[in-house]
Amino acid sequence: MVMAVASPRRSITEAFLQKVGGSYFKASITTASAVRPVSNYYFRYRWRLLDDDDEDDDEEEEEEVVEVRDRVLGGVRKELHLPRISGQAVGERRRTKNVLILMSDTGGGHRASAEAIRDAFRMVFGDEYQIFVKDVWKEYTGWPLNDMERSYKFMLKHLQLWKVAFHGTSPRWIHSAYLAAFAAYYAKEVEAGLMEYKPDIIISVHPLMQHIPLWVLKWQSLHEKVIFVTVITDLNSCHRTWFHPGVNRCYCPSQEVAKRALLDGLDESQVKVFGLPIRPSFTHAISSKDELRDELGMDKDLPAVLLMGGGEGMGPVKETALALGESLFDEELGKPIGQLIIICGRNKVLASSLEMETWDIPVKVRGFETQMEKWMGACNCIITKAGPGTISEALIKGLPIILNDYIPGQEKGNVPYVVDNRAGVFTRSPTETARIVSEWFTFKRSELQKMSENALRLAQPNAVFDIVKDIHELSRQRGSLANIPYMFTSSFTSLVSSFTGLV
Repeated sequence: MVMAVASPRRSITEAFLQKVGGSYFKASITTASAVRPVSNYYFRYRWRLLDDDDEDDDEEEEEEVVEVRDRVLGGVRKELHLPRISGQAVGERRRTKNVLILMSDTGGGHRASAEAIRDAFRMVFGDEYQIFVKDVWKEYTGWPLNDMERSYKFMLKHLQLWKVAFHGTSPRWIHSAYLAAFAAYYAKEVEAGLMEYKPDIIISVHPLMQHIPLWVLKWQSLHEKVIFVTVITDLNSCHRTWFHPGVNRCYCPSQEVAKRALLDGLDESQVKVFGLPIRPSFTHAISSKDELRDELGMDKDLPAVLLMGGGEGMGPVKETALALGESLFDEELGKPIGQLIIICGRNKVLASSLEMETWDIPVKVRGFETQMEKWMGACNCIITKAGPGTISEALIKGLPIILNDYIPGQEKGNVPYVVDNRAGVFTRSPTETARIVSEWFTFKRSELQKMSENALRLAQPNAVFDIVKDIHELSRQRGSLANIPYMFTSSFTSLVSSFTGLV
């Protein structure tokens, strides 16, 4: 057995491990014998391969052999032509994998989707994955990438400016050029941001977080090790920067988005349509409507409309609320025919002004809410702008939707998505909105019920679980390549070829 260990092939392997892996072993092995020369670990490992029935090793040495085998040699077995251990492929021992989710707070939907994916991973796979949700642009790069959130909010206050920016950067040659410029300037910073977490899987939930990370992975010879997927968070119309042919998978929320992905060069095998990832709390059965209303302090008998202005309390919220206050009060009967819940988000000025109003109907004014599944579950319909996340959540709860606004570009297509599927209507008029709700709550209740049924048919409540399960399957299929230590991957081919001259 000792002679077999000293063969020429093993000398090359030993040279590789001694030159590249010496410090890695000392950092990775936590037992007291971890400071022994790396060649000792390697020879003991080879002995184990050649005599798998040897039972003389004590328990501590057995654990050390397994640790070295799994963490170091498992991933490079193919490159170095190491044999398999009988009964189990080298490197198959389970370990915690790192998942890095790339997002930016340019709108609330990206973070919400990222956190939904994180929560679903934890629910389905427990501690098998360690999840990091990060805005790498903000934390590691400079202007303008680290200032996208403020720039986005500024453009939303000047919608024509946003419209020009959205459509003007849509052609591939334009966005490829400016992203390449950013990559050339901030490549090292982005690389540092990615490598800090040593991801086995990278998930992008933002349209500007495909190109540069994928280029960095390729430059560092990590594109064969790291799985990269895109989860599109725009429901029906989206910017072309979402689509990159280098991803392992592109998860689309609708068939319309999937068609655009194929037109932009992605292969059918890369595209999956599961729906928009929504927080798992929306998909699990909670209390009944009566129980929720009792918990939230609502009237149990009156139908309820939920009025939302997004996380920032934008749009004609106050005008619509005042119109509803009038339309939902029956002058002849002298009593309300409905109740109103207003979510003002972070807009404290709006909330304060609404609380100062005198109402003839039951009204609840709320700020930023973290349990929207309860408020939606307690209501009968919703008024909101055409944000993809809110629409998807409302569909899951079977709420007919009145869309009262949209952001040009990415949200425009959400209007026909709802209206054409008869799950809601669109109007910018607060007076018209109030009229529709009052009719739904009185002589058009059958229409309200039908729209509720259509909403439930359009909903995709299991999308986030389908996404994480498919990512898990991609990871499982990746096999031993995923176990290559990060220090062995950079310029791997040149490293290995350079060792052929050592013997």
